[in-house]
Amino acid sequence: MRDLPPQTSPNQGAGNVVPIQPFQRHRSLSPLRQAEAYWLALCGPGALPRRSQIDPRGLANILDYSFILEQVAPRVARFRLAGQHLHELTGMEVRGLPFTALFADTARTDAGTALERVFSGPNVAELRLTHPGGAGRVAGEGRMLLLPLCTDEGDVSRALGVIVADGVGRSALPCRFDITDRLLRPAPGPAAPESLPERAGTAVPEQEVTPQGFAEAQVAFAGAEPHLRLVK
Repeated sequence: MRDLPPQTSPNQGAGNVVPIQPFQRHRSLSPLRQAEAYWLALCGPGALPRRSQIDPRGLANILDYSFILEQVAPRVARFRLAGQHLHELTGMEVRGLPFTALFADTARTDAGTALERVFSGPNVAELRLTHPGGAGRVAGEGRMLLLPLCTDEGDVSRALGVIVADGVGRSALPCRFDITDRLLRPAPGPAAPESLPERAGTAVPEQEVTPQGFAEAQVAFAGAEPHLRLVK
């Protein structure tokens, strides 16, 4: 698994993310791009969005694909909020579970490294995912976007995430993802450190950045679905 350098195309500026590869199946990357546009609109000059600024109404049409992470250790985060798509992929309630529970054993080190880069860079991370399928599921692929957020105290310890993946089906077996590619790039916030120590088996990207998050203290968003559930 490797880090990919920031990429641009003739029609995109250097600050835009270029999809790592087009989906080979039938899902759109639109939820990722919509979430990022919302997050960017909240970024202030040299500052990340605060989690308390995130209003579910601003992400109303992609709530099913969204989630909020809370950092609990340098390479560990847990789910605070999660949309229906994630529930369908895992076949279980993910609130309170560690982020690495989504991944196969062989990918958990890479998942932890991605978290570390998001919070310590801070960085925006885009992951290309695959999974082998299982009973009631076919093998598939997906994309995940992690956007760093800060608390009202200024700590970068929250992240707004979006996942879009194939493989939803009736199965008691959760999808366990592998990470095949990872794109890290600077977020429009405070300057990132010039370098980070290289971890075994993980390439250090040339650039890194930070984002911000969802309002935790907000009243639950009205409506049946899509919806997010708050961890008590």
